[in-house]
Amino acid sequence: MNDLLGFFINTHSVLNLRLIFLAHFLLVTYFIFIIISVRRPVGVAFAWIFIVMTFPLLGIGLYILIGERPVGRALTRKIIRMNREYENITKLMRQQFIGDREKLPLEGRALSLLAESKNGSPVVAGNKIELHSNSLKILQNFVDEINQAKKSLHLEFYIWALGGDADRVCEALIAAAQRGVACRVLLDSLGSKDWFKSSWPGRFRKAGIQVTEALPIQVGRFQFRRADLRLHRKIFVIDGAVVWTGSMNLVDPRTFKQDSGVGEWVDAMVRIEGPVASQFELTFSFDWSVDNPKITHFDDREPPVSPHEGGALAQEFSSGPVYRDDILYQVLLSAIMDAREELTITTPYFGPDDGLLQALMAAAARGVEVTLIVPKLNDSKLVAWSSRSFYDDLLNAGVRIAEFHGGLLHTKSLLIDKRIAIFGSVNFDQRSLRLNFEISLIVYNNDFCSKLEKLINSYLAQSDFVDSKIWAKRPRWHHYLENAAHLTSPLL
Repeated sequence: MNDLLGFFINTHSVLNLRLIFLAHFLLVTYFIFIIISVRRPVGVAFAWIFIVMTFPLLGIGLYILIGERPVGRALTRKIIRMNREYENITKLMRQQFIGDREKLPLEGRALSLLAESKNGSPVVAGNKIELHSNSLKILQNFVDEINQAKKSLHLEFYIWALGGDADRVCEALIAAAQRGVACRVLLDSLGSKDWFKSSWPGRFRKAGIQVTEALPIQVGRFQFRRADLRLHRKIFVIDGAVVWTGSMNLVDPRTFKQDSGVGEWVDAMVRIEGPVASQFELTFSFDWSVDNPKITHFDDREPPVSPHEGGALAQEFSSGPVYRDDILYQVLLSAIMDAREELTITTPYFGPDDGLLQALMAAAARGVEVTLIVPKLNDSKLVAWSSRSFYDDLLNAGVRIAEFHGGLLHTKSLLIDKRIAIFGSVNFDQRSLRLNFEISLIVYNNDFCSKLEKLINSYLAQSDFVDSKIWAKRPRWHHYLENAAHLTSPLL
């Protein structure tokens, strides 16, 4: 009897074990089919397959969280619907300013056409563009702009931090709303999480300021929307006629992330008057309409203001998943390939894919003076180690690498042959290229490029160039750590 009971128990255990193995096999196979159902870089696909097969529960959980780029079914439908309305406006805009393209130098026309493809903004003439690099003065300028506003104030940022002069901007905005200025604030849910938990949202709404939380993180909805897609843009539009954009969030550098051990964050912004301001207003209106659940149809921007005679040629350039997907990658790749004499990149986070890496190396090999400026200390250790994994290839190809030691260099810019500049919120990494909603200004103007070059030279004066011979002698364990950190980059 005992033998018979033992037989049934053993049979039952074996059956359960087989069912577990079968369930494991079917689940892993299902997710492998999901992974290969989307065409992606081979290395990325194999990395995900390896993780899912080796660590099924962890791997599948990670894939659900960050493996795809969906923004959610409802939001995707809304973006597609709004994009049709957006397309009608940009089509008229491109027709209105078609003559300005003829004013472009030959080396800028192809890049401009590429940037306006996929429903983008055209190049427009008559813009007054000022470059600002003192963060505290920029915050004071924000307060002054708010105090002088007559009709509307539209602010869209990744981070609005608490404390310091960032709070003065809050107070000024409340005062503007109380005197009748229409104020709208759009902030990323994750980047501005501390701000949303503070008393400011309540005070804003009480004063009549409209506040919208972009891409809110909702537990239980990760299976429908990737958790780490972020609104990374920096846009401040005053009365539909003036716009500020660049790399700086609404933060006081004296108080922001002072526990990270990297010093103050070093940023730059541009102030723009002219018809290109309406393009930024259009992007803000699109984002506001998409992220505000109360809006069902796209809300148009202010009409463009009169151009400044003899002003700069420029165009707004926005990008993001679903919305103008992959256009940013194409523009950066094209800009690197078009460079003939000099190419200078400033970025806090450097993590290109093989295509961009090869383009940089090819540019250096054909005689272009390629300079990469990154912070010596980074607030992300993983990013820092991963970035250094590229140094050997870049140095051997002739690329100059400068490590800035004056704080965390947060300015994001690309200067091509001292004649074309791409300036804005875009980091030279796969997160900005594939996952974030980003904004840039492309400027085709020698005067502005000269000012940007002067700013870049001030960064170089506070930087140390990486010596290829000394770099080659670094400890061997650094090499392994760098390459190990690099393995994480395709999965972001």
